[in-house]
Amino acid sequence: MENIIIGTAGHIDHGKTTLIKALTGRDTDRLAEEKKRGISIELGFTYFDLPSGRRAGIIDVPGHEKFIKNMLAGVGGIDIVILAIAADEGVMPQTQEHLNILNLLQVKTGIIALTKSDIVDEEWIEMVTEEVREATADTFLKDAPIIPVSSTKKTGIDKLIEQIDNLTAKVKNRDNTKSFRLPIDRVFTITGIGTIVTGTLVEGTININDNAMLYPGAKMVKIRSLQVHDSKVDRASAGQRVAVNLSNIKKHQISRGDVLAQIDSLQDTIMLDGKITLLKDSPFPIKHNDRVHLYIGTSEILARVSLLDKEELLAGEEGYAQFILEKSTTAKPMDHVIIRFYSPMITIGGALILDINPPKKKRYKEDIIKELKLKEKGDPRDILLQFLNFQALDLMPLENIYKNIGISPKEMEKAYKSLLEEKSIIMFKINEEIFLIHKGVVGELIKRISNYLEDYHKKHPLKPGAPKEEVRSKFLGKTRVKIVEELFKYMKDRDYLKIERETIALRDFEVRLTEQQKSIADRIEEEFIKENCNPPRPETILNNKEEEQVFQALVDWGSLIKIGEEIYFHKATYENSIIILKEYLKAHKEINAAKYRDLLKTSRKFAIALLEKFDQEKITKRKGDKRTLY
Repeated sequence: MENIIIGTAGHIDHGKTTLIKALTGRDTDRLAEEKKRGISIELGFTYFDLPSGRRAGIIDVPGHEKFIKNMLAGVGGIDIVILAIAADEGVMPQTQEHLNILNLLQVKTGIIALTKSDIVDEEWIEMVTEEVREATADTFLKDAPIIPVSSTKKTGIDKLIEQIDNLTAKVKNRDNTKSFRLPIDRVFTITGIGTIVTGTLVEGTININDNAMLYPGAKMVKIRSLQVHDSKVDRASAGQRVAVNLSNIKKHQISRGDVLAQIDSLQDTIMLDGKITLLKDSPFPIKHNDRVHLYIGTSEILARVSLLDKEELLAGEEGYAQFILEKSTTAKPMDHVIIRFYSPMITIGGALILDINPPKKKRYKEDIIKELKLKEKGDPRDILLQFLNFQALDLMPLENIYKNIGISPKEMEKAYKSLLEEKSIIMFKINEEIFLIHKGVVGELIKRISNYLEDYHKKHPLKPGAPKEEVRSKFLGKTRVKIVEELFKYMKDRDYLKIERETIALRDFEVRLTEQQKSIADRIEEEFIKENCNPPRPETILNNKEEEQVFQALVDWGSLIKIGEEIYFHKATYENSIIILKEYLKAHKEINAAKYRDLLKTSRKFAIALLEKFDQEKITKRKGDKRTLY
């Protein structure tokens, strides 16, 4: 692995800090109280170079039970753990709790160092080794090397370094393609430099002069400078311990537990869905609505647990839950978190985060549990497809989907292209933004619109279709107008529905007049043609509802053209009035309402109504009381 973070773990006074000093030559206890009391209280950080040339960062965590929250702030980003167990004492309570935490956080690789081995004999070391093997039998350290060491006499240190170097070559590199994320474990100021935050970069790459955001709260900051292992760098990559000098923010505006991340890559939440795993030796169960301490990244948050599939979780059991947080945080799906009992504060289990911004969920719902099980699988295709199905018509740009489901851009591109190929989803591109929609959602939308249109056609058999705006408002009222236009185009191009400029109809629908209605239509048209440019008012020639429907149908078809309020012209008359106007204007350049009235042999009312219509249609242009060709 290119960048490696090693963390220590173990009971208080089992020699973690002394061991790090033997490995690196540096003391990680920096507080006066730590030096006075001889115990680690806060996290300590240093580094050393391995024989292979790789440089490894080291995090020293406190072993005292009172400082477990400090320990938890440091172990979230480690790749390899050195579990320190004093040879003269063996496995102790905090040894077991630290081991449980590491196991729950899914740390995969480690070494066991039997410290203080110089003060016991070989037979004792063999006995302690057997005890350690028994304690780690069901953990990720079951096959880990156990190396007796003496930090004071430096025995076993070379062998320990060799083993660490071997392990680093096997650890998988972290993902640099994702948006960068740095959970903050320290914040301080340096005179003349400003605000500094430190943490382990768990994903992505940071560059100097980048703009970034602090979550929760989405506070905009700028990366002024970077340090990795006490050296200034222009770039820091996932898997490195990083100190970041921030501008545009003060120390008091930042806390341990905040996350420095790429702009708009995360979002605040007060609700998380997850799968809980309770420790086999947990002294307490979790009951529905219990209050717990939740450790997410470097933050500690109180939360209520809403169990979704059980009333109670007992030791060793698993179950799905919704965490209702008492303050905002940020996380990503597939993050591992630690759960400690409310009081006394004892580690009782952990959880895998499955959704970082979920709606309030009802309990004992099969479809909800099925949804969470699918998310637990972690397959990008399945997660994306499920998310698109859930978001339905409330579409968001592709770049916003990343932060909701925790898939890297590279994985996302592969997933959505695969789903496009198999026609499971539909893609629209609007103003350089990509929108994805589940094909099943579109199918359901078409079905609902079709049912509505079927009823509409029965009620309005002489209308060519329902008004497009009416359909949009009823079924897509909250969807962006440009997305609606793309959806309508999709439906029209594939002949799912008949969509004209202003109407939507079933694809096989045609207006069919009865013999009686044809007779009514002919009579109405004759009335308008006969009266030429002095058309009748509709109410004077329409005698019942059926005649009114036929009249409206003629308007919808364009046989009659609405000129103004209660003024309609026959299409042929209207087109002829345009010809008369244009011929006059070609010869005389301009015309007023009185002259046009005389040309048409009509009233001033109809002449003005026509001229105003022509202005709207950009046939004429008004200048005072005269018109010219547009």
